[in-house]
Amino acid sequence: MSVVGCRQLAVGYGAGPVVVGLDLEVARGEVVALLGPNGAGKTTTLMALAGALTPDEGIVTWQGEATTAPLHRRARQGLGVVLEERAVTPSLTVRQNLRIGGVDPLAALADFPELTEHLDRRAGLLSGGQQQLLTLARVLARRPVALLADELSLGLAPQVVARLLGAIRAAADDGLAVLLVEQHVRAALRVADRAVVLSRGRVRWSGPAAQARADPALVEQSYLT
Repeated sequence: MSVVGCRQLAVGYGAGPVVVGLDLEVARGEVVALLGPNGAGKTTTLMALAGALTPDEGIVTWQGEATTAPLHRRARQGLGVVLEERAVTPSLTVRQNLRIGGVDPLAALADFPELTEHLDRRAGLLSGGQQQLLTLARVLARRPVALLADELSLGLAPQVVARLLGAIRAAADDGLAVLLVEQHVRAALRVADRAVVLSRGRVRWSGPAAQARADPALVEQSYLT
């Protein structure tokens, strides 16, 4: 059963829809990579699924049912969201950032032990990669049902990208449903089960990630349309 998804979704920002006629679903235990060029509608889709944007047409679904609940209510129901902006409070320590997120620091450190030595360091003194690790740790430690991740690796070193995506893959293997918007196409396809490629607000290709890895042209041609 789909945990989060949409049917015939049309959504935008007031000047007409950015995304049109989108059908999408993400089930427990799978990572779906949402790919496409800048302006394709990836973030718009994610914001609609999160409840931060109201659809012009179609429906958003949550655990098999249509929903119009706002983001804060979906979060209480088990939706995790990670945006490209690192959601840390710079003046607070790592430990404090975890606690204000309602997270037991020990639970977060179980997934991200590399944060242990930084627990009492202010988050603003961490590197960009460490801040994003903290952001993801805070979300995953709450054991959400689904995760919507938008460009969480933007501007980060390849080894940090691999660490973040590896953690997401491990969480999916434990049952998390993940929709991953990611600029590092090859890295995303390595951890994804399926890929959906958008161009100008419409699906240009969708299928198994393994197929896209074996034939990169399937994705690349969508960036040129």
